[in-house]
Amino acid sequence: MKKLVVVIVMAVATLAASAQPNFSGNWKLNTSKSKLNDQWSMAPKSIDINQSGNQLGVDKHVSFQDNDLTISDKFTLDGKECINQGWGDREKKSTVNWSDNNKSLIINTTISMRDGGTMTTRETYSMDGDALVLDSHASSSYGELEERMVYEKQ
Repeated sequence: MKKLVVVIVMAVATLAASAQPNFSGNWKLNTSKSKLNDQWSMAPKSIDINQSGNQLGVDKHVSFQDNDLTISDKFTLDGKECINQGWGDREKKSTVNWSDNNKSLIINTTISMRDGGTMTTRETYSMDGDALVLDSHASSSYGELEERMVYEKQ
């Protein structure tokens, strides 16, 4: 009987340790905890995330050239390609996968640029306590950009 209890406790602990986080919520950027590019940042001032089952919706609220914009993307969490609207008439093609330890969600995106090149981004969403951390890497003919954005739940 004791062995059965130990096995059950270990199984529950293993499942809890490997549980995937749910990033749902309204998140506001904390610039003092973030590591943003000095000259130009891609950091949204806030993010609204709706994660349910295999579906992920991300609304990024950004300011660009004194205009407030919302970039809305819909993804599936099964690694299949998802297509969303990019800048102008461009499409963004993304795949979403969980990290090996199921603690981070990784979104890899490719978008064609007007200069004929492509931009690739890798966004990694994870939790640090109560904070949402978004590590972003972008690469294009314009160069490379890496940022760490820390968001607090509203």
